[in-house]
Amino acid sequence: MTEDFKSGFVTLIGRPNVGKSTLMNRFIGQKIAITSSKPQTTRNRIQTVYTDPGRGQIIFVDTPGIHKAKNKLGEYMVNVAESTLKDVDIVLWLVEPSTFIGAGERHIVEQLQKVDIPVLLIINKTDTVKKNEILIIIDAYRQLFRFAEIIPVSALTGDNTDEILDAVFTYLPYGPMYYDEETLTDQPERQIVAEIIREKALRCLSEEIPHGIAVTIESMKIRPKSNLFDIEADIICEKDSHKGIIIGKGGAMLKKIGSYAREDIEELLGCKVNLKLFVKVRKGWRDSDIQMKNFGYDPREM
Repeated sequence: MTEDFKSGFVTLIGRPNVGKSTLMNRFIGQKIAITSSKPQTTRNRIQTVYTDPGRGQIIFVDTPGIHKAKNKLGEYMVNVAESTLKDVDIVLWLVEPSTFIGAGERHIVEQLQKVDIPVLLIINKTDTVKKNEILIIIDAYRQLFRFAEIIPVSALTGDNTDEILDAVFTYLPYGPMYYDEETLTDQPERQIVAEIIREKALRCLSEEIPHGIAVTIESMKIRPKSNLFDIEADIICEKDSHKGIIIGKGGAMLKKIGSYAREDIEELLGCKVNLKLFVKVRKGWRDSDIQMKNFGYDPREM
């Protein structure tokens, strides 16, 4: 490690579904944070590590989307996102490629005005608009806040994402290597497995149900003298009617979720997986401090 090595913490913030997790996965070249087209996909603060031995180490902090909370889980998610602003060196604010700047964006600006660190505006999803529209969008946001940089990108295609890394290393302070070069995330394997299952449920199920589900890993063991993991997981939902939908006719939906999840889990663990899924009802868990804590959402750990 050289004397000009840089290191620090960079948070990704933005409204739900702007592509924060997709961008973070793009940087590290591996799926750590789950993605879907539905809001409230990311619920916890997830750290991933990008190391360039010649330049430095970036610890990316992916956060839940900032939104108007409707229950205790929602409040927890917003608090997680906003509290990270006090603990980082740089902020990446991801926005949609639109000139419409609503109450949600203005609320984020209010939060950014409370901190004295570089803020990089990342206009994501540029693959969905014409190039001449991007200049108009940049001009609209430039009037909102004094950004250190404004960078248009597509996290999905990877277009211009290297520009973000270059800008981050420009503003990052000099410092030590926090993690060894092989480290990609601080997330335990069990938590990543649970999130993969939740992602597949989000993608397979209808709009209403996903907000009310959680996933817990009840058992995760590798069989002796074999390259096979046995995993048992519970999908938690809030209503009996939701349980029937998650299981599906003849167990078809649960089988579909399990099949998709198994593929990603096998890629993550590098071995075959025997995955068993069960569905349980815990009414009103999103408004219960005790049950939220049981499912990994503890406000005291923020």
